[in-house]
Amino acid sequence: MRMCSNYSQLNKVTIKNKYLLPRIDELFDQLKGASVFLKIDLKSGYYQLQVKDSDVPKTAFRTRYGHYEFLLMPFRLTNAPAILMDLMNPIFRQYLDRFVVVFIDDILIYSRDETKHAKHLRLVLQTLREKQLYAKFSKCEFWLHEVRFLGHVVSASGILVDGIKEATWESED
Repeated sequence: MRMCSNYSQLNKVTIKNKYLLPRIDELFDQLKGASVFLKIDLKSGYYQLQVKDSDVPKTAFRTRYGHYEFLLMPFRLTNAPAILMDLMNPIFRQYLDRFVVVFIDDILIYSRDETKHAKHLRLVLQTLREKQLYAKFSKCEFWLHEVRFLGHVVSASGILVDGIKEATWESED
């Protein structure tokens, strides 16, 4: 169960975080030549972020059972995706554009072969453990030759969007 509150009034007065989410087409450009994929979904991604003490009262909500405040980042706050990306990119900076794509709480590991993939997987899982970020195992997919990611199907042959061939990469000789 995911607890969601209506933060529309708070979002109206929130100063928007200028952190830009990455362009999906630019993320997919990195995948050329990859043939093995692994998808990691962070477990309740926003709930892994602590709300600043001074902002906790802004998350308050009331039910018939009482008054509550979130100590962890709730869903539907306007800046939540940007804040999570702002956390994830520095954590994985050394691997970005090499073998990792991060989009909010989704991590895609891509490799040219299975030997490199095993090394990449170990590095990413070690990083997650060190930073105390947790994946939802039931939503992770391992050792794939075709992966669904951000509304696309990605493989060594190219990218498909909703079953329609969108792009094909020429094989490198």
